[in-house]
Amino acid sequence: MMFENNWESLNSRKVPEWFGKAKFGIFIHWGLYSIPAYAPIKDYAEWYGYSCNMEEPQTPAQEMYKAFHKEHYNSKPYYDFVNEFTGHRFDAEKWADLFKRSGAKYINFVSKHHDGYCLYETKYAPGLNSMECAPKRDFLMELKNAMEGTGVRFGVYHSVYEWWHPYYLEDPEKYALEHLHPMLKELVEKYQPNTLFTDGEWEHESSVWHSTEFLQWLYNESSVKDFIVPNDRWGKETRGRKGGNFTTEYGIIDVYLGTERRIDDVELDRPFEECRGIGCSFGINKEEGCENYLTVKELLVTLCSLVSKGGNFLLNIGPDGDGTIPPLMEERLLGMGKWLEVNGEAIYESEVYCKKASEGVYYTQRDGNIYAITEKFPSKATVFPEIEYSPDYKASLLGSTADVLIENADGKLSLKADICSPEDVACEHLYVFKLSK
Repeated sequence: MMFENNWESLNSRKVPEWFGKAKFGIFIHWGLYSIPAYAPIKDYAEWYGYSCNMEEPQTPAQEMYKAFHKEHYNSKPYYDFVNEFTGHRFDAEKWADLFKRSGAKYINFVSKHHDGYCLYETKYAPGLNSMECAPKRDFLMELKNAMEGTGVRFGVYHSVYEWWHPYYLEDPEKYALEHLHPMLKELVEKYQPNTLFTDGEWEHESSVWHSTEFLQWLYNESSVKDFIVPNDRWGKETRGRKGGNFTTEYGIIDVYLGTERRIDDVELDRPFEECRGIGCSFGINKEEGCENYLTVKELLVTLCSLVSKGGNFLLNIGPDGDGTIPPLMEERLLGMGKWLEVNGEAIYESEVYCKKASEGVYYTQRDGNIYAITEKFPSKATVFPEIEYSPDYKASLLGSTADVLIENADGKLSLKADICSPEDVACEHLYVFKLSK
């Protein structure tokens, strides 16, 4: 099937099947902003350069950025960080091993954020890419190569706009046609990503970005046309409406048409993906402490809640400026991986069973089985009001060989595992009953 240069045709392309089965991915924000590693709490550190360059700060947060920069760097230009950003401790093999052990099935690595600095070799960012600057390395290719054989798909994030690119400031359409499109095509053909997470589209409608032209090429002519998953960030009017998979950020679909839309308020007609940080910021923010980070249990609750509604969870980490992944972030990822090793069959390749469930309960289904996920320790009886009792059910507890007692609770299903202590089940935080007939 050949796709035409219009949204009706492009929207008819189905999101490749692998994406809906994957469920869990890792987002990686790393760049020049990882050197100062600063943002006010609940703000985004990857916007450091923009806020520091504001002549007239418009918010209290921007004033805090400027004050921090003056205190620590005086009048140093933001782009001088290209000399400090060396990534000398970046180890692609270690990153790839961690991502595999986390249980993630794909990654999105930020190839270029809004500041225009590229973490790969490109002719479209002369003097502003990691191959020409201090690192003398193509971080994107190193990580792509390291991911091969791990079972974790490699993908990229790419900002469509650049804060200070002269073409963009002068003529956004010229920027799109003469800079953005050639740059994206080079990126796609050279690195062959499984995902293309675009961002920074909100200042203009998709017609200014000529987004349909690019997507027509991506779907018809590119070498990745059969498996690539682009998202929906192609113009101020497209989030949750047009493009590939739909994306949310901290539950919000978009605010760019004057009204905030949240994931729980709308019905989406295609796969969606929620992205968020372990803390708040995407780029590393050293102002954030343990109290600002979600626990492993909170992350697992987020994962199970999203998957139960048919969504994916794209969890962000922000490596340090030297290329190391902070221990707290690593601990969270490994904790998720440990749980998924036991309970992954309830997550990967699963489908929606019941989107709205009782508090602390989440459902999925797969291969004729129903999975009831509960935050309650399973030694006590739990009633699952969304499941009608049937004497034909057989039940087990994932990660345990214990018997499971099935009872009729006023026509609803009640389950209780014959266990006495946490040592009797090979996981913690959330527990998964498997039901079959």
